[in-house]
Amino acid sequence: MPHDFASQDREQSQFRFRLGFAGVAVLLCFTLLFIRFFYLQVLQHDYYATRAEDNRISLIPIMPNRGLILDANGVVMARNYSAFTLEIIPSKSGDLDETIDALAAIIDIQPRDRRRFKKLLDESKNFESIPIRTKLTDEEVARFAANRYRFPGVEVKARLFRQYPQGPLGAHAIGYINRINAKDVDWIEENEQSANYKGTEHIGKTGLEQHYEFDLHGVTGYEQVEVDAGGRAIRTLARTAPIPGNNLTLTLDAKLQEVAEKAFGNRRGSLVAIEPSTGGILALVSTPTFDPNLFVDGIDPQSWKELNESLDKPMVNRALNGAYPPGSTFKPFMALAALETGKRTPGQAIADPGFFNFGGHQFRDDKKGGHGMVDMYKSITQSCDTYYYMLANDMGIDNIAAFMKQLGLGQATGIDIAGESVGVLPSPEWKKRRFKRPEQQKWFAGETISIGIGQGYNAYTPLQLALATATLANNGVMYKPHLVKYITDTRTGEKRLIEPKPLRTLPFKQQNIDTIKHAMVGVNKEGTGARAFAGAAYESGGKTGTAQVFSLKGGNYKESATHERLRDHALFIAFAPADKPRIALVVLVENGGFGAQSAAPIARQVLDYYLVGKEAKGPAAEDASGEESADVH
Repeated sequence: MPHDFASQDREQSQFRFRLGFAGVAVLLCFTLLFIRFFYLQVLQHDYYATRAEDNRISLIPIMPNRGLILDANGVVMARNYSAFTLEIIPSKSGDLDETIDALAAIIDIQPRDRRRFKKLLDESKNFESIPIRTKLTDEEVARFAANRYRFPGVEVKARLFRQYPQGPLGAHAIGYINRINAKDVDWIEENEQSANYKGTEHIGKTGLEQHYEFDLHGVTGYEQVEVDAGGRAIRTLARTAPIPGNNLTLTLDAKLQEVAEKAFGNRRGSLVAIEPSTGGILALVSTPTFDPNLFVDGIDPQSWKELNESLDKPMVNRALNGAYPPGSTFKPFMALAALETGKRTPGQAIADPGFFNFGGHQFRDDKKGGHGMVDMYKSITQSCDTYYYMLANDMGIDNIAAFMKQLGLGQATGIDIAGESVGVLPSPEWKKRRFKRPEQQKWFAGETISIGIGQGYNAYTPLQLALATATLANNGVMYKPHLVKYITDTRTGEKRLIEPKPLRTLPFKQQNIDTIKHAMVGVNKEGTGARAFAGAAYESGGKTGTAQVFSLKGGNYKESATHERLRDHALFIAFAPADKPRIALVVLVENGGFGAQSAAPIARQVLDYYLVGKEAKGPAAEDASGEESADVH
């Protein structure tokens, strides 16, 4: 067959074209690969070298030891200890219920542990490690180690735990820590502390633990650890040690705090004791209290329900958040206002018929038939209402409000604990802000009358009353109340003193202050507080008070016929020694009845211990004699 040379030439031409095209394509590919290689290996060398190094090296945060909290005498109120925790990473452990049931067969896991785990699970991210059991024994750790292969995503970790060795003692002042939530994260970011809180799981939630969080937390350290492709640690390359948090030393005396809390027994109430010359808080009681240790691991729902739903409100800090009518403890301040404004002189007397008529309404005194002729001294020692009805009417609400504002009533004190209530210092301006309807906003002259005996709209915190009493005891010099005396740097041992800060010096005449203090000494010698302070080894000043809880609407108050939670609050303010006061305090017993009967005996026990070291064996007994009810109508 003859050859088809034309067809053969065409095939060879096509082959050469294909070969050339393939060669160009291969060359182009290699060129592109070379360019990519050059880009990655030369131009991006530093970037990818850093990425590789980052993959090889893991930064592990090291939590610092949280600072200690010590009382004025070195008694430890908050500390740390190390213990083992059994933890689960939900994303790696499969069916959680099956996992926990299997763990419970080798380690004691109580229902409260399961409830707490579920609560923490709801609040956490799926990849976070969540504790199912804390404070494992050595035997439990060994049992789990032998069965470790059965539980992917479960591990034992050594962690530092916060402990409050005094338990409920001073819990509202000390506060507690708990796991960080979304709100805490926002707060940390706002304060530009995010880097320092890497790996931190707990934060101060209340009290001093919250207010001094950044001092107590310390500085987070880091370990540079080399890891393999599987993420397992091979060796530690470098380590930056954490810096422990600073220690707080308080003005609070733990033993005095214990004496005060025991004096209340099972009664609800509050006590605040202040050193007048510095503003240092010596005791801050809110009872009933709670155990802050419950919150460290994450409180289980059942315990939280019991605390949160209790009628006694143990989680409320009554000293700072409770606002109460001051009752007759208001009278010494009213008397001082009268002297300073010239509305009364010490010897000026009124005739007390047992009532005061105003605007067609009769404001009754506590003593039927009245107290006879009453001067300023007698008005305080015998707690005469009629005297203060008349005085309030003469002074007017504007003068009363302006004077009491100077003493810090109805004002935040600035104490170093968050969440302080302001209370109510009544005035026409306050009433306009408080009520919406015009007819409610008008101030009526009759409302001023009740203000004069510490009733009406008056509502102050025990801390405010204690500060006002301390200012009077300190001759008009007011110091900012505070709980921390100094902060110790744990690295250097250097102590940073929290300098006593005078808030203001009130321009009161010394002779007027002396007149009021003399009358308050008379209260405990021959007046309504005499029985509670009989035989005291020191001289003190005081004032009893009884604050109405609900309106009697003209009826007579009978304690035995009144539901316990509707009974009057009992109050007592005091300072001692009378000549040079070292302590000023307020006692409030909720629904305790008369001030002399319930509150004054508690104050006596606290002052006995603080001034002469005398410690009572049990709660302060109620004075069966009672008190002339100063303001229950």
